Amino acid sequence: MPRAYEGLKVIDATHVLAGPFAAYQLAVLGADVIKIDRPDDPDQVRQQGPDRELNAANMGTTYLAQGANKRSIALDLKSEGGRTVLKALLKDADVFVQNYRPGALAALGLGYEDTAEINPRLVYCSVSAFGHGGPRAEETGYDNVFQAISGLMALTGTPEAAPLKTGSPVVDYATGYMTAFAISSALFQRERTGRGQHIDLAMFDATLMLMSTHIAAYSVAGKIPKPEGNRFALAGIGAYVTADGILMLGAANMRQQIRLWNALGRPDMVKATNAERIDSHADEEAVLKEIFATRTAADWQDFLREHGVPAGRVRSLQEALADPQLAHRGVLQNTPAPLGRSGSHKVAVAPFLMSEGSPSIESPAPFIGQHTIEILEGAGFTSEQIERLISAGAAKHRAKI
Repeated sequence: MPRAYEGLKVIDATHVLAGPFAAYQLAVLGADVIKIDRPDDPDQVRQQGPDRELNAANMGTTYLAQGANKRSIALDLKSEGGRTVLKALLKDADVFVQNYRPGALAALGLGYEDTAEINPRLVYCSVSAFGHGGPRAEETGYDNVFQAISGLMALTGTPEAAPLKTGSPVVDYATGYMTAFAISSALFQRERTGRGQHIDLAMFDATLMLMSTHIAAYSVAGKIPKPEGNRFALAGIGAYVTADGILMLGAANMRQQIRLWNALGRPDMVKATNAERIDSHADEEAVLKEIFATRTAADWQDFLREHGVPAGRVRSLQEALADPQLAHRGVLQNTPAPLGRSGSHKVAVAPFLMSEGSPSIESPAPFIGQHTIEILEGAGFTSEQIERLISAGAAKHRAKI
């Protein structure tokens, strides 16, 4: 069964993480994603990661995380030839996603209005820091900056250690998923109207989506969020020190807290309402601290799971990736190692399976310009035209890295 987006043509003119990750999600579902690489100004993530040899070859691990299933064409969009090629590619494209500064592509004659004349069915997605319009539209930003200015850092960490950014670039990846969802929505609407449209997506807005419950609590009840570390309003949720490590307990609802206290031999601690649980937080926490200190985190994890209480010991990434559940789900899939190295490496694909056409990796992340000639030929350019584009520096091709 074909995957959801097979037959879809996506032009990916994005860089760093959020935009490329959005295009990657379309690619693992079968879309033909053509990544536009700048010939002599590589995407900065191509040079980021712990492996210096890969960084020097513009194949850094940060790029590899969302580069699979794409084809690469090296184009200089500031040149007339590069713009001519892009317009040719957009004539029969379904999606164009870009994250240049607002107005930058429009100044080159590549804005939404320009491309809609070429292809009225095109879904044109612009990802920017603050959106197209408003007092901050001209500003740029990165994941860590958005975590800072959104209030996310201010509520992360403990009262003593805050503010802290999250260990993972959650804003970038959340923005990528929101972008993929917005594009999917526009494609669905196009099935009804026959017309494409412009999507204006802002990373600042996406960051606020991650704090929806906090925004509601502040707006409705005036509650200003503060850093609470691993403490929750209910003692049945939170981190507890065990004999050898930390256990994260998740007895969130009323049924789970009943199972928790019965399993621990303390039915007297069961409460009838969440309000009672909140009021007795200190007493419950003291009892749980004393009990959990008596056994290892792994012991408690297994014991509580047997009694239907969510719990897990705090693990390293290495331990998490060894979980047999991942192999069963296929969340991580193999792709050939870069630079001609032997073996393969794993990348995260998608968090869902489909009964027909699940996301999959079919080809490794390309090096810059790996498919330039192939893509130009597919767009109708002759050998002589391709040679002129390459000679003029508007395009670049590399047969191998």
